Amino acid sequence: MVRTPLTEEERRRGLALGRTLQRARGDRSAAEVALLAGISLDTLRKIEQGVIATPAFFTVANLARVLDLDLNDLAAELAIPV
Repeated sequence: MVRTPLTEEERRRGLALGRTLQRARGDRSAAEVALLAGISLDTLRKIEQGVIATPAFFTVANLARVLDLDLNDLAAELAIPV
């Protein structure tokens, strides 16, 4: 299966998501957050670095739950201006 290349805006939004999650994680270890969210440490690191710019919804939802982030606020913060 061939993936459609990401747009520059999707890349920027992925980086913004990663920075937001990293800030929300604060002093907690990435390993602890990944474990509680049910994802691998490698996946969390890639999301935080923007390498995975469009993570699956349930991955983001689990991270938001663990980091006590509201999904509506997160979506609004990362929305592409129309």
